[in-house]
Amino acid sequence: MTTPPLFAPVHTRSGRLACIGMGMTLGSHLTPLARSHIEQADVVFAALSDGVVEMWLQRMHPDVRSLQPYYQEGKSRMQTYRQWVELMMTEVRAGRRVCGVFYGHPGIFAWSPHKAVEVARAEGFEAHMEPGISAEDCLYADLGIDPGRFGCQHYEASQLLLFERRIDPTAYLVLWQVGLVGDRSLARFQTGSAYRQVLVDLLSRDYPLDHEVIIYRAATLPIQQPRIRRVRLRELPQVELPAEETVVLPPAAGLKPNLAMRERLAALDQLERESAPA
Repeated sequence: MTTPPLFAPVHTRSGRLACIGMGMTLGSHLTPLARSHIEQADVVFAALSDGVVEMWLQRMHPDVRSLQPYYQEGKSRMQTYRQWVELMMTEVRAGRRVCGVFYGHPGIFAWSPHKAVEVARAEGFEAHMEPGISAEDCLYADLGIDPGRFGCQHYEASQLLLFERRIDPTAYLVLWQVGLVGDRSLARFQTGSAYRQVLVDLLSRDYPLDHEVIIYRAATLPIQQPRIRRVRLRELPQVELPAEETVVLPPAAGLKPNLAMRERLAALDQLERESAPA
């Protein structure tokens, strides 16, 4: 008996799982490979951004089961996400080809797809995650941001409050789920202005209160335009902010040259020139 190569997956059971990304904008972001996973599935589970998108998906497959009804105010989102995993895995264990369809990218701010793939592989099933165009990808295009120019930091807003994190104000700062900032119950759909004030107080250590803040939401339907608003940091607590919107802080200071590193690199350049053949 030959031993399988190190790290190669061993599929011993007939069911299989694919968690795919629908992208952000209806229709235009779905890749041919993602479409094929949907069409070849026995059952499709859907966690999408809009009821219209879900209706569009139902035209592609006769058995689409919405995951959205499991969201309930006052119920922990983690309980909902665990239910999603169990729903998908029940069908996989029954030997069916299951496709989980998630808006954007299935691996970004999405606990259930990662967990479902992990559980399926641990139980000997074939499991695959297919990437999609994410809100982050749309943000770069719509706001004209190149993360390679100054650097870009991404934080979930509540994590920024609950843990000691280091902010670099010379780079872009992207904050996700600011509308839920400070919610430790995982059971609310939104937190109020007092919670956003706590976030502003933290950010004011590194940014002036009159610093421009961009509030962004990607378009989910082809007839829509991205929603882009610009306010001052001090105004953020008073602005209506759904959980789907993202907050971007442009750099507040210029990049500071690291003179010690530049001298070290110059010395290496000189050394290479001197040791090069004549």
